[in-house]
Amino acid sequence: MKTTPSKTTSAVDDDREEPSAADESTVADLTKTEPDAAAPDNTADNTADDAVGHADAEDDDDLETDPYAEAEAAASAGVGGGAAAVVAAALGVISLSGSWTGRVAAERETLIGQIKTSGGGSAAQQISEIYADAWHTTALVGGLFALLALLVGAFVLVRPAFGPPAANPQPGWIRSVALAGVALGVLGVLVSVGMYFDLIVGLPVAAG
Repeated sequence: MKTTPSKTTSAVDDDREEPSAADESTVADLTKTEPDAAAPDNTADNTADDAVGHADAEDDDDLETDPYAEAEAAASAGVGGGAAAVVAAALGVISLSGSWTGRVAAERETLIGQIKTSGGGSAAQQISEIYADAWHTTALVGGLFALLALLVGAFVLVRPAFGPPAANPQPGWIRSVALAGVALGVLGVLVSVGMYFDLIVGLPVAAG
């Protein structure tokens, strides 16, 4: 009598039953959570690139110049030279036009001459003591002012040639004013020398 393998076949089919949907989702989750060993880690490289970028940006900021700072530096550098040039020109004008110092010195010499000749003296002596000494003193004071104007103006003109080089050239108006001071100083020295040695205007001569 033959038997049918129905029960045996059903048992084998049960063992080969496919996994359920719950099992497939679990496997998929585990697969996603596992790190990808083949993918490279670029975190360190990105950090290094950022650091280099920040350093380059700082270097660029250091190399960039502020126009306002340059203008302020140029203005401060020209203040001293401009002031000296104006002083030189003013001293030259004073040497030619006279000053309070020269007038006071001349009056003092006049007073001394009057005191010396108060007891009597010749006309020539009075001219020399009262007039000539005051005239020469005025010329001497004017010559000192002219010499100062000449020296200060020359210093302003030759100053850029000495010392550390300046970032900006000396303004033209400073050179012009300093040159005017030098010219006035030279003229003042010549006039003072002529006055002191009675070359321009001679002293009065007493009669007889």
